Amino acid sequence: MIASAPMDDKAEKKKFLGSLIIPLIIVTLMWVVKLTEVSFGVDLSRYGLRPQTARGLLGILTMPFLHGSWEHLLSNSIPILVLGTALYYCYPTLANRVLLITWLGSGLLTWSIGNPFSAHIGASALVYGLNLFLIASGFIRRNRMLIVISLIMVFLYGSFIWGMIPSLAIPQNISWEGHLSGALIGIMLAVIFRKEGPQKEVYHWEDDEEENEETDDTALRQAQGPQAQGHDSNDSENSNGEAKPYWDVPTPSNDELTVRYRFRH
Repeated sequence: MIASAPMDDKAEKKKFLGSLIIPLIIVTLMWVVKLTEVSFGVDLSRYGLRPQTARGLLGILTMPFLHGSWEHLLSNSIPILVLGTALYYCYPTLANRVLLITWLGSGLLTWSIGNPFSAHIGASALVYGLNLFLIASGFIRRNRMLIVISLIMVFLYGSFIWGMIPSLAIPQNISWEGHLSGALIGIMLAVIFRKEGPQKEVYHWEDDEEENEETDDTALRQAQGPQAQGHDSNDSENSNGEAKPYWDVPTPSNDELTVRYRFRH
């Protein structure tokens, strides 16, 4: 991949605003559900994910929209906006697949490994999935911009790792199964899709470096002429026509040494 010129400000703004659409829709629906609960005095948590039960399978779809409190809702809304926008901005051709597979995959895995006597609500499994996908993808692809995004995600949400440890999560009534499921799905997708989407930048000077070296060597041999080439050949062989060991090859004189300077452009 050859590094392309940066987009102009107008195209950059358009791409950024387009990346906001899906995350903003998800967060809006999360708030609509919470406002509906409060306005009508209903508790929709019964539609959450209940592991290892047929009825609980519905929760794979509904879990991200249900939250136990305003604080819980807010703690998931901001990461969904940040991570979702980063996903759609950096991986526009992969974003829909990553989002859908993370949503369904993390829910299904949580349903499989969770405590059958528990109920899981909240978008944290999705948050963990998107976060780990962005972090892992940046380092796997070795793309500088994506690595920067990965480091930002580590800085912002690196402490999320504690939410996957049962001994720390269970006392706080936190779904460590959901967090772990999301993280595993995110890393898995980063590996599966590693050859799709943005890749490591290759600049012209890197792409042509090997070719330039070969051209320089050829030009140097031509400049030295056939006598120098014949001299090298004769010196490296003994009187019997056999190649001399490297320690018997005479050291070149100062006139035979050439200094070459390379400039990157």
